[in-house]
Amino acid sequence: MSDARPPSGPTGRHHLGGDRVLGFAVLSVSDTHTESDDPSGYLARDLLTKGGHRVLHYALVANSIADVREKLEPWLAEPNVECAVTVGGTGVSSRDLTVNALETMGGKKLEGFGELYRSLSFAEVGPLALISRASLFVLQGKPVFALPGSERAVRTALEKLILPATIHLVEELER
Repeated sequence: MSDARPPSGPTGRHHLGGDRVLGFAVLSVSDTHTESDDPSGYLARDLLTKGGHRVLHYALVANSIADVREKLEPWLAEPNVECAVTVGGTGVSSRDLTVNALETMGGKKLEGFGELYRSLSFAEVGPLALISRASLFVLQGKPVFALPGSERAVRTALEKLILPATIHLVEELER
């Protein structure tokens, strides 16, 4: 009997969907960091690139529904951008507005991603995982992942969920 689980790891080529190279946009959302001081945004771009993908856009915007939408909507309209990752703004404070912004953009919310992320996060940080609103939306026919702003959270989500499954997800959305 063979092990049906796909191989894992940040640099392993894509187990669910082949070797396709995807075009990503990365949007950091923060009131405290700048583009030159954004370790989690840098990590996201680094892991995506090491995973064999292209990062076509990167920016950092304030925690504002208007700013998130203003930056993300035109990126998603580009044919070469096949997927987006937001970093930050997924907590429960009044300033955490990334998920709210994505909800206003229409599309679908795919519940499984947030549930799986919180399960993985619980193993790392315990019950504090419950205050994360990490989410996955399909906007303009493309997956948009909303990740918490910590480097640990970005690494967990990208290495354990996004990199292993996104090629397959994109191909399903293109059907």
